[in-house]
Amino acid sequence: MDQEFRQNLHTASNDQKTEEMPAPSHQGKKLVSITEAARINNVTRQAIYVAIKQNKLKATKHTTRWTIDLADLEEYRRQKYSRTKSMYEGELLFDNKKGYYSVNQAAKLLGVPSQKIYYATRVGLLKASRKGAAWVIHVDDINGYKENYLRQQLEDSKVI
Repeated sequence: MDQEFRQNLHTASNDQKTEEMPAPSHQGKKLVSITEAARINNVTRQAIYVAIKQNKLKATKHTTRWTIDLADLEEYRRQKYSRTKSMYEGELLFDNKKGYYSVNQAAKLLGVPSQKIYYATRVGLLKASRKGAAWVIHVDDINGYKENYLRQQLEDSKVI
């Protein structure tokens, strides 16, 4: 288990609400409710229901109440979709080791809103390439944008 999952699990077990019954335990398995699963995974209850409906998360319904085994919840968290794991033609889309970043990652690197990055790509100030449904930006292009445009904007704001 990674640190964030353990922390959320600890927080969820300490935040028992008075109207909720404690999670049952069957045959040594630790079971949690939908609410607890959502809190542990730091998502909404609706997201948990959707994952169950799509058969991405194993759960058992006991009359009107769903229970989820913690081991299944951890497996779901490991397999859950993540932009950083996105693949295109067999390769990682945003392979930071090779210098490829998403718009949001580029925005974080530059300390600007992602809308500014989208705008810069649209008007041609920042080169980005389309891979499937995603925009991919190379680190050299990010650095060039930083040198040529962000520094110029900073200098222009000092003059005023």
